[in-house]
Amino acid sequence: MQTPDLGEDPLALDRQVCFALSVASRNVISLYRPLLAPMNLTHPQYLVMLALWERSPRSVTDLCAALHADAATLSPLLKRLEAVGYVVRTRSRSDERRLEVALTDEGARLRAEAEKIPYRIVETLGVELSALEELHGLLSTIIAASRRALDARNGGQA
Repeated sequence: MQTPDLGEDPLALDRQVCFALSVASRNVISLYRPLLAPMNLTHPQYLVMLALWERSPRSVTDLCAALHADAATLSPLLKRLEAVGYVVRTRSRSDERRLEVALTDEGARLRAEAEKIPYRIVETLGVELSALEELHGLLSTIIAASRRALDARNGGQA
């Protein structure tokens, strides 16, 4: 592979992908906070709920895979969601080692309110939907490439 031309200063802050991703992520997540607050959700909890609104119940292992998170990160989120009455955690009847998470009726009802959020975010950002979809595709490519790199670096255990 040919060495890419990274310009005169490859360490210029405003040219760093990590910096742009970090600032964009922090800013966009900040836009979600006031929309999630009336639902008593943080952004990480919202991501868990999104996964459960797609399919419930789900095993913790399945949720970890869907959210690209580890069980130690997910466990406190699930405890908090259970404490507010949005989910229940139970041991699988077929395998006691397997912990399953399911939406409660209240958690399922919350979806109707949450469906407004993506529209509000698109409106607030003021960016064309096609540009956001293109960005999402590019970020998905970056996520897949970084996962492959991490898997290779960690011997397949990223």
